[in-house]
Amino acid sequence: MVDPGGDIPRVLAELEQLGVTLEKIILTHGHMDHVGGTAALVQATGVPVEGPHREDAFWLHMLDQQAAMMGFEPQPTFVPGRWLEHGDTVSVGHAKLQVIHCPGHTPGHVVLFSEPDRLAWVGDVLFKGSVGRTDFPKGNQQHLVNSIIQRLWPLGDDVRFIPGHGDMSTFGDERLNNPFVADKNFG
Repeated sequence: MVDPGGDIPRVLAELEQLGVTLEKIILTHGHMDHVGGTAALVQATGVPVEGPHREDAFWLHMLDQQAAMMGFEPQPTFVPGRWLEHGDTVSVGHAKLQVIHCPGHTPGHVVLFSEPDRLAWVGDVLFKGSVGRTDFPKGNQQHLVNSIIQRLWPLGDDVRFIPGHGDMSTFGDERLNNPFVADKNFG
């Protein structure tokens, strides 16, 4: 499970309906809409938590404040069993996912990449036609753009990505059409 933001009863029902066993929780970054259900899901399943990068520890420690700002019930804080570093590998079943540290939206944001599947889970780094916000504490627009151009584009134009919000796209489509990171803006 990547980024369980909430609605854990629905998540558990879906897992049961699919007949799958949850192996672990992987977090791309520390914003509540991506981690808010983590403690409840761990309590319900006992699975370990991996990620994000240690630079997002302050976000995890601030879950109560994040919840209050968004009008939600207080959320318990937690510490992942494993912080992820650039170049790490995360195993899920038989799959191996490459960890790519992509700061900017948050300082500890990571992207997960499956080379054989040509698929990336990008959290809130990149969206179809847009990029993640950088107006939150410790966000940085230039770091975000650098992360995308220097760490994601070299993976290949054919790489499909699953964003934290919205529709899937490919890195190639975004290099052509995304007004924030299109090649034509940096040539």
